[in-house]
Amino acid sequence: MRIEPCHIEGLFILEPQVFGDARGYFFESYSQKVFQQQDWSYQWVQDNQSSSVHGVIRGLHFQAPPYAQAKLVRVLRGAILDVAVDIRKESPTYGKHVAVELSSDNKLQLLIPAGFAHGFSVLSAEAEVMYKCDQGYHRESEGGLLYNDPALNIDWRVPVNAAIVSDKDRVLPRLAAFNSPF
Repeated sequence: MRIEPCHIEGLFILEPQVFGDARGYFFESYSQKVFQQQDWSYQWVQDNQSSSVHGVIRGLHFQAPPYAQAKLVRVLRGAILDVAVDIRKESPTYGKHVAVELSSDNKLQLLIPAGFAHGFSVLSAEAEVMYKCDQGYHRESEGGLLYNDPALNIDWRVPVNAAIVSDKDRVLPRLAAFNSPF
């Protein structure tokens, strides 16, 4: 597995070695041995899967400590633009983001530690997304940032008039009004 650090500390793109032939393909999507070699001590406790249509934007979400989650995100079908925003108060990249296209074709994964708000937009007709979490879901710890906050300057690669966003995500705070728990 090739591991590429992103321009924001703590974020990594993982590219598995894919073995393909006339039957199809095979790859390891996760290897505890690889994570141990990187000194990553994540203990995955929950897998989440979603299905969405083109134009859906989910996020930007996080869980506050002590229920903060790290995530390992991949796409089973289709393509998304996966986004992680640094919300660590003392970080030199606070409020900055990484956006990576993840797809069933490229098989890339994004490793997102706690301290980031996470979201994605669906670029294909449909997409199935799966991600591992190192903490279980805890409703009272939910938080988020407004997906279209101009201060974040995220190009979701979805036309504004085609964006499908939940009512809950439309009322999240902007970065300027946000008090990060990290």
